[in-house]
Amino acid sequence: MTGRTALIAGATGLVGGHLLKRLLASPDYDRVVAVTRKPLGLAHPKLREIVSDFDALENIVASSGEKADDAFCALGTTIRIAGSQEAFRRVDYDYVVGFARAAKKAGAARFLLVSAVGSSASSTIFYSRVKGEAEEAISAMHFPAFHIFRPGVLLGERKEKRPTEAVLMALTPFLNTLMHGPAAAYRGISADTVAASMIAAAALGVPGRHVHTYRSMTMLSRR
Repeated sequence: MTGRTALIAGATGLVGGHLLKRLLASPDYDRVVAVTRKPLGLAHPKLREIVSDFDALENIVASSGEKADDAFCALGTTIRIAGSQEAFRRVDYDYVVGFARAAKKAGAARFLLVSAVGSSASSTIFYSRVKGEAEEAISAMHFPAFHIFRPGVLLGERKEKRPTEAVLMALTPFLNTLMHGPAAAYRGISADTVAASMIAAAALGVPGRHVHTYRSMTMLSRR
């Protein structure tokens, strides 16, 4: 599975930044199309940017004429950064699902989504419920392969400060040793490990819906 085209959204984020670097370095991809709200400021012979208003994402990607084999979605924010539940849902549901629709129109056979541990459309927690609803909406689009990645605390340098996550990151080495069995899914994991596991999952070429948590992401990243 070489010579493929990757479509990516969220390339300026923590996981997305690592993902973009790995996609550009991967011999499996000849072309990487990044959908972004502002220029990335990065020059690379494989890279094509589509600067888009995310409210019109589906139409803008379609009008670009770009085709894709694999679509990687690393879009996401927090309620604190977004400013309200409504603004959070706009990013983590509307933009995510809109990108999936755009990827479907572009012909992507595989859709790979960064979600979060605990995501469920039936959750009583707003954050987890929105994440789960986005997963279900994309599942209903029937991509030949749909991979969902549900990390716990993401480890790595962020551009914006997240005080709560900073504390959790500092405690992660200790907390990870206490999490076994089902609790292992909540272990902290590096953003680069998540990115590596996404590319490895795409390379497997297996059809169907797959959910990846700490253990499977760690194993995939070593392939």
